[in-house]
Amino acid sequence: MGPLDGIRILEMAGIGPAPFAGMMLSGLGAEVLLLDRPLAADLGIAMAPEFDLLRRGRRSVAIDLKSKAGRDTALKLVASADALIEGFRPGVMERLGLGPDVCAARNPRLVYGRMTGWGQNGPLANAAGHDINYIALTGALHAIGPKGARPVPPLNLVGDFGGGGMLLALGLVSALLEAKTSGKGQVVDTAMTDGAANLMTIFYGLRAAGLWDDERGTNLLDSGAPWYDTYETLDNKYVAIGAIEARFYENLLRCLGLETENLPDQNDRTGWPVLREKFESIFLTKTRDQWCEVMGGADACFAPVLSLEEAPRHAHNVARGTFTSPDGVPQPAPAPRFNRTSLNETQGPVAPGANTSEALIDWGLTAAEISALVDAGVVTQLKVNA
Repeated sequence: MGPLDGIRILEMAGIGPAPFAGMMLSGLGAEVLLLDRPLAADLGIAMAPEFDLLRRGRRSVAIDLKSKAGRDTALKLVASADALIEGFRPGVMERLGLGPDVCAARNPRLVYGRMTGWGQNGPLANAAGHDINYIALTGALHAIGPKGARPVPPLNLVGDFGGGGMLLALGLVSALLEAKTSGKGQVVDTAMTDGAANLMTIFYGLRAAGLWDDERGTNLLDSGAPWYDTYETLDNKYVAIGAIEARFYENLLRCLGLETENLPDQNDRTGWPVLREKFESIFLTKTRDQWCEVMGGADACFAPVLSLEEAPRHAHNVARGTFTSPDGVPQPAPAPRFNRTSLNETQGPVAPGANTSEALIDWGLTAAEISALVDAGVVTQLKVNA
C-alpha cells in the first residue's frame, strides 16, 4: 500500500508532463483513472500500448467529453475524486464545460492540477510550444552544450519531466495536504517555464556571485572543468568524472597515475586545457570496463556511461531494483522508496478504453447507466480478442 493509497485522481489523457505526473502518483499508491478520447484505440497511436510507459499503472475509460452525456459523466466522476490532472492549452477545459469553477461547484474539495508550457496567463499563454521552447525561455537551454557550439537539448528531461511533471506532482500532493485542513480544493497552475526556471536556481546564484559565465562549456558543471566531464575510452565507450572536491580530485589523479606530475592547480582555469589533454590521452589507454576496475572503490566520483540497454543490468541498479520488467518490458521502477509504506507494483500500460466498464462501476456508475452510455457511443469499451 503506497503512501497515497486512498487518493483518487482523474487524469485527462495527454502527452508528456501530465501523464508523467499521473505515472508518478500512481506509483506512490494513488488510484489514477485515465479519461481517454473515444475510440482512441482504433485511431492509431505512436507505439503499441504496452510500450507507452507513461500510461502505466492506470485504468482507462474512453469517453466523449464533447458530448453533454460525456461531460455529465465526467462530473459524476469529479464528485468522488480528490484531484484532477489536465494538460491542455488554457481554456480547453472551460470550453468542454469542465473548467475549475464547474468542477469545484460539484466537488469543493477537488484539487485541480493544470499542466502547460507557458502557464495559464502571460503573453505566451496560448502559444504552441514543446520542451525545447520552454527551457529556451528560462536560460536552461542556453547553458547546456560544449564550448563554441550550439545549445544541446537535454532530451526533454528539464521542461517536460523535471520542470513539468514532477512539479505538478509536488503541487498536487501539497494542495491535497492543505485540503485536509481547509476542506477546500484549489487550482495548481503548473508551467514548464516556471519549473525549468526553478531547476536553474543554483546557476542564477552562481552567476550573481560572479562564478558562472554565460559562455557555454566554460564553467564548473557544464563540461568546462576537465574534472567534471566525460571521456572516451579505448573501446570507443565513455566514462564520467565528477571529482569536484579536492579529496576526490586527488584520488582521481592517483588512479590516472598523475599524482606526482607537476600539474596546474585544479581550480586554475588557465590550466584546464593542460589537464584536459592529459585526461583525454590517459583515458584512451584502457577500455571502459578496465577503467571500472581501476576506479572501483577509489572514491574518485567515477561512473561508466551506460546505454539504455546496459543500465538495467548494472549490479547497483539490480541490487536496488531500480528497474523492473513487467510484461517483459524493461523500465524504471516507481520511486522514491519508503521504509513503512510500499510502492505499487508496476502494472503495464493499457490501451485506451480497456477498462471502461469496470472502472466506471468502481467509481459509482450503475451497470444500466454504463450500458446506456455505451449504446449512445458516449463511452467505449475496448474489445479484447480471446
